[in-house]
Amino acid sequence: MAETKDVVELILLDHRRMEDLFRRMRSVEDDRAGALKEFADLLIAHAQAEEAKVYPALKRYKNIDDEEVEHGEHEHDEGNEALLELLQVEEVGSEEWDSKLEELVEAVTHHADEEERTILNGARENVAMDRREELGLAFARERERQLKSGCGSVENVRKIVES
Repeated sequence: MAETKDVVELILLDHRRMEDLFRRMRSVEDDRAGALKEFADLLIAHAQAEEAKVYPALKRYKNIDDEEVEHGEHEHDEGNEALLELLQVEEVGSEEWDSKLEELVEAVTHHADEEERTILNGARENVAMDRREELGLAFARERERQLKSGCGSVENVRKIVES
């Protein structure tokens, strides 16, 4: 199957993967800690790549609302804070863990939904496919660089939240 280069599709694929990982983190029959580790890496790599490579480029398009892009960055901060709180819970599957997981699910799901309706639809309508593919390549490279760095570690997430 050919991989897409369209930044919109790449972002959507990450959103769907995050939803799958939420299901795994909720399932008592799954490796919840492993799913959290994969999720933490993916969320941080995804958000860092969007903020470094995608959002600045989309702000240049007149029909894509700068306020929506800035709001997206603010929602990344909220997701990172919720992720850090979950990563700091000592016992996977405890009542506290389940509660922090639901806070994370709510923050990330809200952001993904808003981003899909506003920023990504705006990109589909206003950004030519060749430019979306250029952005997709830049996004994918930065995302991969982040993933290789262990970006979802509790130490790194704490640095991001505190900065």
